[in-house]
Amino acid sequence: MADRIRKSAVKHLLAIESSCDETAVAIVRGEPGRATEVLASEVASQIELHREHGGVVPELASRNHSLCLRQLVEQALERAGLGISEIDAFAATTGPGLASSLLVGSTAAKAMACAAGKPFLGINHLEGHLLSPFIGRTEVPPHLSLIISGGHTLLLEVKGPGGYRKLGGTRDDAAGEAYDKVGKMLGLPYPGGPEIEKAAVGGNPAAFDFPRPMLHDAHLDFSFSGLKTAVLYTLQREGDYIRIADVAASFQKAVIDILVGKTLRAARQHGLRVIALSGGVSLNRALRRAFEERCAEAGYRLEIATPELCTDNAAMIAFAGLLRHLQGEITPLDQDIQPNLPLATDL
Repeated sequence: MADRIRKSAVKHLLAIESSCDETAVAIVRGEPGRATEVLASEVASQIELHREHGGVVPELASRNHSLCLRQLVEQALERAGLGISEIDAFAATTGPGLASSLLVGSTAAKAMACAAGKPFLGINHLEGHLLSPFIGRTEVPPHLSLIISGGHTLLLEVKGPGGYRKLGGTRDDAAGEAYDKVGKMLGLPYPGGPEIEKAAVGGNPAAFDFPRPMLHDAHLDFSFSGLKTAVLYTLQREGDYIRIADVAASFQKAVIDILVGKTLRAARQHGLRVIALSGGVSLNRALRRAFEERCAEAGYRLEIATPELCTDNAAMIAFAGLLRHLQGEITPLDQDIQPNLPLATDL
């Protein structure tokens, strides 16, 4: 009898992520009190499509989502060894993001849920990132979360799934956005983050004393616009003789100092002993090393999403959706996307 109950408690959830320029589909399996298993995680990148434009073109992104989504769903089902009738719930990112891109994924997930007579869950993209370091764990402990991506830089106190409080955020450019813009200034390909990291290898991080905006302010907000402007003025002043590696290394060091300094201060102020990093910028190896060293010195436990879960993916959306599904939550099919959706803070 116990085995039959355990089997019936197992849930399979299929999720779609299409908030920007990555089309992704994932299937997870889980049940209350047990670790969630990712059965399939398929991602179709659009980097090459947008590279020639130096950034994401919304119309191209949404068109490409429509072209490849069905194939990704079929691939995910095949990899998971499941039929569509074995999916217990469907989820999709409903915000924040590009409206035209969000519509593709959310409409597809709603259609599948409606056709199968199964629940639909609309998931906040930021919640997916926030929870991603804990995929495969049995619980999400109280911790301090730093989400760093192309569109967001957020510090949040996390009590558990659904219990979040914003402590700080960017007042202008996100960290990833600053990387992309500085990369463009340096003539590097899009996206700028990975290219600056490569260019910084062998560079002198002390070559240029770039500012660390708001690093020593009492609040926990961020600002990267002034740092970006300082890089621009330096390039204009130094001209063609400047070493790109030195600029990249000095800029990267400034960003890392800001992120690490603010995050550790937040952990001290709020008595949190676990720090979690997520989002595309957390892939940066120099940033990871800095956090590892400073957390080890200060006695904090550091949790970082695995590389494949740092950039936009559907596994993180599926995990967030499954946690909500197991709690009995459901999203009405007539609920619209919310391109400017904030992360609900209800601590």
